[in-house]
Amino acid sequence: MIAEITPAQARERQAGGCVLVDVREPGEHALGLPEGAIAVARAALEAEPRRWLPDPDAEVLLICGSGRRSLLAADALAAAGYSRLRSVTGGFERWRAEGLPETAGAPEDADFLERYSRHLRLPQVGIEGQRKLAQARVLLVGAGGLGSPAAYYLAAAGVGTLVLADDDVVDRSNLQRQILHTEARIGVAKVESARIALSALNPRLQIETERVRVNVDNVEALVSGVDVVVDGADNFPVRYLLSDACVQLGKPLVYGAVHRFEGQVSLFDAGRRRGQAPCYRCLFPEPPAPEDAPNCAEAGVLGVLPGVIGLLQATEVLKLILGLGDSLAGRLLHFDALAMRFRETRLAADPDCPVCVPGRHFPGYQALQELCRAG
Repeated sequence: MIAEITPAQARERQAGGCVLVDVREPGEHALGLPEGAIAVARAALEAEPRRWLPDPDAEVLLICGSGRRSLLAADALAAAGYSRLRSVTGGFERWRAEGLPETAGAPEDADFLERYSRHLRLPQVGIEGQRKLAQARVLLVGAGGLGSPAAYYLAAAGVGTLVLADDDVVDRSNLQRQILHTEARIGVAKVESARIALSALNPRLQIETERVRVNVDNVEALVSGVDVVVDGADNFPVRYLLSDACVQLGKPLVYGAVHRFEGQVSLFDAGRRRGQAPCYRCLFPEPPAPEDAPNCAEAGVLGVLPGVIGLLQATEVLKLILGLGDSLAGRLLHFDALAMRFRETRLAADPDCPVCVPGRHFPGYQALQELCRAG
């Protein structure tokens, strides 16, 4: 049975060298901590106790809000091999009522800590990772089928600034797959419709809207001020422009495309890893003829398909910002919705690529001028 002690007794034991662990949630920690306590959410402590308490023979004091969760945490630690455990009866409520010393918690406000609490519980993200997300700027080119799910989840995840670039307006035919938009906003600029939806989801978000068609005159201005670019375009000229600009400016490009019942996604990171990672031109050296590449309006698309691909793009963006996992650089992920099957194609940097070969002079965007006008 776990022994219980009063807050005053816990304070005395702290002075003697015992470790006090506050197992409340991050949002509760923001309201104050017992002085000298280690703030670790109960779930995180139970998942990796050795990370926080490397010596199972040391005396450990556990405190929560009122004393119940600390007892449960103590039971879990006892099962993990810890033998000298004490739970603080009455928890932090009694600690504060007795006037014992306390310190401020995390500098983030309560909304931040509650909104992102599930991220904060992940050791791979935590408070530092969430701060990285809050400081990030992501450009989404296209507020349509791919941009909708990508933007929604990046906004929900806490990416601080989203720059939305699209020159189109909402049409009723968009609503089958473009989930940022609603019937009431038909005729409204897509970037404005997106701003309304995303602000309602996460008012902490900074949204910059650019009602423009990406072209040779504005592509570098759009790309230069962001950390990651998401390709949600629906035409080849813009994809080539984005890829070339990202190579020149050293920005990672998260690519996605859909066609009828199939989609694909990859990360083109040649701008930061020339000669090692491919760019879009390494995959498609030349634009296809228009008749060989019909868009969604001409060929049709299963409504849920952009959701699958857009979510994969958002996942790559979050991993890039957080520095987690293995990216899709050098890999093209295919999805067949009818077969419900993924397959992967390896991609290598093209040693003859006219844009991303190390040391090669950039030919400029002039060659894309006519293609953009035709697109």
